[in-house]
Amino acid sequence: MIRFVILIDRLMKKTLTGFCAAFLLLMVVFAVYNIVMRYVFENPPVWGDLLTVLSNIWLVFLALALTVRDKDHIALDLIYSWLPVKAAFCIHQFWTLVIFCLGIVMIVYGMEAVSTMGGKYWEMWYFAWENGQFVFKPNYMPKKYAIAIVPISGFLVCVAAIASIIDDSFKLRAGIYRHDKELDNEKGAEE
Repeated sequence: MIRFVILIDRLMKKTLTGFCAAFLLLMVVFAVYNIVMRYVFENPPVWGDLLTVLSNIWLVFLALALTVRDKDHIALDLIYSWLPVKAAFCIHQFWTLVIFCLGIVMIVYGMEAVSTMGGKYWEMWYFAWENGQFVFKPNYMPKKYAIAIVPISGFLVCVAAIASIIDDSFKLRAGIYRHDKELDNEKGAEE
């Protein structure tokens, strides 16, 4: 059972990393295309800037879940090194629970924002599910599609926080818990 959970955790991290890399690539491609079309051909696309910004937003929100899982978020690591291991563990778990609650807030208010979001992007085409099939819509993508990343990211943050708590609890029980990155670096060097 534990191996299955570890496998799912690794698969989730690789998938999120892949999506982040894809959004980074898209962001660069859209920006370069927009710049070339604007300054070389003097005919910029109306959607260029919007897709660059949306790619950046989705990248940041997906990367948030990765930082929570890898414990790379803002932390005062120096303080943890001064504390006994169990005290550092308790404080770190408290902050991970706070981040979990942030994920819950993102889910609840993100779903509310998506369901009540009005307006459309006039410059964007999109696909919609109608009558049991995907239908191409040439203009006016609803803005709710752009902010749908908020509840998605909230869910991923909650999952990452739970995985981090479970991982740290197993490490504490096994006597190998350390808050600093030395243990992670040693483990990475072995793999």
